[in-house]
Amino acid sequence: MDTTTLMDTINSVVAWLNDSLSWVLIVLVILAGISFTLLTRAMQLRHFGTMLRVALDSRTGAGDGISSFQAFCISLASRVGTGNIAGVAIALALGGPGAIFWMWLMASLGMATAFIEATLAQLYKVPHHDRSFRGGPAYYMQRGLKSRPLGILFAVLLVFTFGFVFQMVQANTIAAVFDKSFNISPYVTAALLAVAVGAVVLGGVKQVARVTEWMSPIMALIYVLLATIIIVMNLGEVPHAIASIVKGAFGLDQTLAGVGGGLLATLLNGIKRGMYSNEAGMGSAPNAAAAATTSHPAHQGLIQSLGVFVDTMMVCTATAVVILLSDASVYTPGVTTKAMAGATLTQDAMAYSLGSWVGPVFTVLVFVFAFSTLLGNETYAEINMDFMSGGRAGELAIRIMTIASSALGAVLALDLVWSLADIAMALMAVTNLVSIVFLGKYAVAALRDFESQPDPVAAQFNLDDNRFMPDGIPGEVWHKRPGHEAGKWFHPDGEDALTAAD
Repeated sequence: MDTTTLMDTINSVVAWLNDSLSWVLIVLVILAGISFTLLTRAMQLRHFGTMLRVALDSRTGAGDGISSFQAFCISLASRVGTGNIAGVAIALALGGPGAIFWMWLMASLGMATAFIEATLAQLYKVPHHDRSFRGGPAYYMQRGLKSRPLGILFAVLLVFTFGFVFQMVQANTIAAVFDKSFNISPYVTAALLAVAVGAVVLGGVKQVARVTEWMSPIMALIYVLLATIIIVMNLGEVPHAIASIVKGAFGLDQTLAGVGGGLLATLLNGIKRGMYSNEAGMGSAPNAAAAATTSHPAHQGLIQSLGVFVDTMMVCTATAVVILLSDASVYTPGVTTKAMAGATLTQDAMAYSLGSWVGPVFTVLVFVFAFSTLLGNETYAEINMDFMSGGRAGELAIRIMTIASSALGAVLALDLVWSLADIAMALMAVTNLVSIVFLGKYAVAALRDFESQPDPVAAQFNLDDNRFMPDGIPGEVWHKRPGHEAGKWFHPDGEDALTAAD
């Protein structure tokens, strides 16, 4: 068997496995979203105003640790990336305008799932030596399901996916837009990225938090502002764009179908792109959620739920509407292909409405989106290396790997590696979804405790005589004891504290 035939065979097997896992994941994500929406009595609707209040009030109170708002920004940095620009464009190309409707549906259900997994991350978190916390799916698999092997499996999959491959993909996107807009060699971009990424990540999780705290909200606001200007300029056409999304979602207008053809392609591409964009249920964002210092686990659950809304309902919708407001020379359903889509389609759509001057601005935005995602991904990988008892040497290894993968990704082709990453991420997500189904009752109980308190923003939580919580939550963080306030950091080896390890 020659090399070409071998590679074709490998690509075929990887593609088949990727498609099969995608369907399993889609079914699980939808069922989990529906179940958690019902169990929480549609908390994403009932508590939307509370989400905003908690987020605005959460920038302080962390002491030397990481605030709830900083943890939100770390997860937002990872969620809001090039997928919101290139991923939406690809969904429109393959599934037509109707794909956006299914992205909305996935986000609406996913807000409840995000609440559950982030609240669990808080309930099962452990103190870390840098005065923050560590937690996430690997931790609640070990501490809640009593299965360290399952936690190790999840941690390995996440480190490979977020700590290596996704870093290369983001760096490759940065190199591509720099080359197109400024004619900068990918090798020069690789060197610049290595220096810039190293300057941030070598400072650790708290340094990443300080950078993403301002970078993530600003980049999202500027992007949405540009899209809003375009929408205002074309206000009369906006109802037509929204109508095309609804009609396309249910196959009511066949001219709106993507190149994939038919209602099934619309449904599949919308669900997949929505799922991978907002990450609800994937098990990635809870790693950032657990790092925060907060007075109630539900606070962080609400804030992470809000992150799903910002990602899809605001940023992804902004991208879709901008593209739909352009003319047939930029985007035509059923004609514009995946090869013609990606970030360049969004850039062309913005230039159509605002002029060629927007090109360099767009390039800078893509850079900031991708760079902040690099930082968020590094944090997730570092947290899971800690779980595998990598210690400080493991943390340093992750930081060096992030710097190296950023440089490599700028100069390498990534098609096969990206497919392998999709498979690893699907396995990671399936593992997480099954786990939160079994542990979800604890997050729902935390929500009930939160709802019983008169002032949601000032809500306090502890496990002592808590009438809502079932037994089974390890208590070192959320029990009150002399010299320790529930939910606050303490030294894991202190005289009055339990150790962080089980």
